[in-house]
Amino acid sequence: MNMQTSNVIAPPAPRTLDGMKLPIVMMRDIVLKTMFRMNIETCGELARAMCLPIPVTQELLDMAREQKLLQATGTLHAGSGGDMGFQLTDGGKARALDALAQSEYYGAMPVPLDVYSDQVKRQSIRNIQVTREQLLGAMGHLILPDELLDHLGPAVSAGRSVLMYGPPGNGKSSISNGIRDALGDKIYIPRAIEYAGQVITVYDPIVHTAAEEQEEDPNSLRRSSNRYDTRYVLCDRPTVITGGELSLSMLDLVYNPTARTYQAPLQLKSSGGVFIVDDLGRQEEPPQALVNRWIVPLEENRDILALQSGEKFEVPFDTLVIFSTNFHPNEIFDKAALRRIFFKIKI
Repeated sequence: MNMQTSNVIAPPAPRTLDGMKLPIVMMRDIVLKTMFRMNIETCGELARAMCLPIPVTQELLDMAREQKLLQATGTLHAGSGGDMGFQLTDGGKARALDALAQSEYYGAMPVPLDVYSDQVKRQSIRNIQVTREQLLGAMGHLILPDELLDHLGPAVSAGRSVLMYGPPGNGKSSISNGIRDALGDKIYIPRAIEYAGQVITVYDPIVHTAAEEQEEDPNSLRRSSNRYDTRYVLCDRPTVITGGELSLSMLDLVYNPTARTYQAPLQLKSSGGVFIVDDLGRQEEPPQALVNRWIVPLEENRDILALQSGEKFEVPFDTLVIFSTNFHPNEIFDKAALRRIFFKIKI
């Protein structure tokens, strides 16, 4: 892979409860649920589990103690680093169980949607400028005409939608994967985001490749917490590849009725990266319907999602969408849809 030098600005770590910008009751309940589910006793353990700086975690513990939901148990053994021990009171256990009945989510504190949206701007795919040399480095195994490279560079650097079309077996899928490899740098993916008190998990090990430091070093979170907000995971720019299995429902929030949490749709997981729709025209959904679903995102860089309640809200849409098809565009799209695809490249 032709690695780029990353100029992405890291998300700053929160320093106070006010700086968290989350509902105070939600944060308190996540503390109680995390202690209850993970059998945590110290501030240091809790800070690591919730991916928060120790001072912020201590503020949350102090608040829970004032509400008589926690009690101190004294300094623990030497292996704890001299940390003060805490345990849930009977009232704290009851509140934890009540909170778990409303949402099973615990662990890493979610990032407010507005805060995440700011980070998306700092690491936007549109900030990337891919050179001809980088494309050649990522696609060195392919024999490509100069004219094609001249078209691909501006298309990728624009961070807009691309339609590649041509007969089967001419390398469209390989070129799509090469574009992904040419991006090369790393961005910050939130473990979960929050909107209107609802938790939406974003980080997905199947989609996201964490930086080696975080994969291999269990102490990296502790060191990183002084440098950036560890509620995010430093990852390669993500790539989502779909084919004939893509359906419109996969572009909506996925609600888990047992955990009472949401999972981000594919296009949100691919924020800051690439969404490849391979073999367009082979899905159950008509190609026209798929593009119609993306009219607003492709034109306005924002997507609209809906909660179970029916409430709709906006999320950032910061993805290079690459459509690849064996059909001529005029066979599967009307003129209005074609206008919404920024670059059309015949392979």
